[in-house]
Amino acid sequence: MAAGADWFEEWLGAHRDDLTAWRRHIHRNPELSRKEFQTTDFVVEHLRASRLDPQVLPGGTGLVCDIGPADADGKRIALRADMDALPMTETTGLPFASRNPGAAHACGHDAHTAILLGTGLALASAPQLQQGVRLLFQPAEEVMPGGALDAIAAGALGGVSRIFGLHCDPHLRVGTVGLRVGAITSAADIVEVRLSSPGGHTSRPHLTADLVHAIGLLITGIPNLVGRRVDARSRTVVTWGAVNAGAAPNAIPRSGVLRGTVRTGDRATWRQLRPLVCELIQALAVPTGVEVEIDYRQGVPPVVNDEHSVAVLRRAVDAIGPDVAVPTPQSSGGEDFAWYLEKVPGAMARLGVWDGGRKVDIHQPDFDLDERALEVGVRTMVNLVAPRAKVPYQETLG
Repeated sequence: MAAGADWFEEWLGAHRDDLTAWRRHIHRNPELSRKEFQTTDFVVEHLRASRLDPQVLPGGTGLVCDIGPADADGKRIALRADMDALPMTETTGLPFASRNPGAAHACGHDAHTAILLGTGLALASAPQLQQGVRLLFQPAEEVMPGGALDAIAAGALGGVSRIFGLHCDPHLRVGTVGLRVGAITSAADIVEVRLSSPGGHTSRPHLTADLVHAIGLLITGIPNLVGRRVDARSRTVVTWGAVNAGAAPNAIPRSGVLRGTVRTGDRATWRQLRPLVCELIQALAVPTGVEVEIDYRQGVPPVVNDEHSVAVLRRAVDAIGPDVAVPTPQSSGGEDFAWYLEKVPGAMARLGVWDGGRKVDIHQPDFDLDERALEVGVRTMVNLVAPRAKVPYQETLG
């Protein structure tokens, strides 16, 4: 625990505008998964300027940085932020919008990185820390099975007793942090079905295998059948996101592709889904005469917050103000933070970024966030490492 609370308020008073500037710089210069070289360099430069010793991960993107001493058992807690952008074109029209075509920070990872950078620099200014911390800036969260596995393989969890993370949530008002014991995200897999048939004329479908008809059966049939084969309480859902077949209205095509996601809120169900979905696809396709080739890629398990870690998070959030901590439901989205929790206990919280106006979900090209959330994020992270007395933060929200 740091000696006193003034050091943090002094740091924040001097660097509140920097938080926004860092976020906007990263937002303006988004980089896709495993290509976050400039973002990595940006973070490394600022950490080294504060006499810290960041270590870049073996792939050249992402880094870890230890601050303060380990505990008596040689352990420290880890704080994680993801760094990568999404492969889409931004449409916000912001003055600091992406200047990299086909890449956009539409999931808040720019804010996550800026928050953890601010947390590290703030902690570096503390007079004394009794709790050691590891900053973990992770690449490639947006691809499955996720860059968390790369970080773990590189030893990022070595000497870590517990890990915490924040994720922007446009459904929660700025100034709040959503907490939940148990599963807070869902497992997420990707399934691709490649179909083939001899093709033919649409006037004579009986002489061939009607590939488009087969695709239609899979589109409607698989979600319905999966819903009858697994417990409805598992929150399992199959959703198709892409379909492609044919070009001419009077020609039955020879090939087609169907792609989608399979999600579940239950870890045990997740383990059963791959063989089940593949079985059902084959069963529906066989009567049509269309050949199918299935590529089922298991993604990430659910993020399951343990009770003690959520209690630690709650203390950190409650120190910001009495109405900051709020309950949050389980999301159907996937998060590779789950892989860390397969190794060590921890928890992820949801950072409110909604300004009270029109709600735009993450992974949309016009997504933006209320930058007042940056300070809430830094206060939460710092409080995890250096608990302090309550401060009148809510007055700054107006």
